Amino acid sequence: MAAPKRFFAERIAEEMTLPEEEGRHAKNVLRVAEGDELTLFDGSGREYSAVVTKVDRSGVSVHVVREAVSDREPQTYIFLLVGALKGDKTELVVQKATELGVSRIGVFSSRYCSAYMNENKLERLNRVAREAAKQCLRASVPRVEYYETLQDALAAGAECVTRLFACEFITETEKDIQGVGATVAAVVGSEGGFSEEEYALAQRLGYCGVSLGKRILRAETAAIALLAVIMHEAGELG
Repeated sequence: MAAPKRFFAERIAEEMTLPEEEGRHAKNVLRVAEGDELTLFDGSGREYSAVVTKVDRSGVSVHVVREAVSDREPQTYIFLLVGALKGDKTELVVQKATELGVSRIGVFSSRYCSAYMNENKLERLNRVAREAAKQCLRASVPRVEYYETLQDALAAGAECVTRLFACEFITETEKDIQGVGATVAAVVGSEGGFSEEEYALAQRLGYCGVSLGKRILRAETAAIALLAVIMHEAGELG
């Protein structure tokens, strides 16, 4: 038997109508009908089992029958900080980072960054995170934020115990990331990489340089690879 379809709603109530976009997808694409079971989530880490009570022109109404804490969320808090990428590459990173279990995502501009961000793009990235969480059965959705400077982004990650800074000109990793700890900030640059001055700034703010091997990786590959290594070392992929 297939698992119930999943839908995101910012506010969950015992009797409610699915948000307009979700309701339209449920009705027109998934063809839900009265009596169907659904799973709702609001990004808080909790899931809600619901039954469709009405499908009409006004939307899809449901009755929530129970709630539970999801068991799919990682124990390790990871804050990914990634330089803004060209085209739809930032969306790819947000999607895969959400699937891998990050808790928070920051996109920033830096010296060699040639992409730009605006409110529409930021909203799009948050929508990508919601859709990715839905697809991979997470009940939490990482918030995507934008920082105008690398320094602002690095400062935002200062709350994390382990702070990693991936850089293409670093030949040896400065910190053994086995047993990374409960909170990790991981920084990856844009297509242009980082300058020596930016690396020095990161070091002053408590970040340790990380090498991703002898080959130069594309920025989106570097972000996904670093997250996978961190999750593995944290025991989240076992």
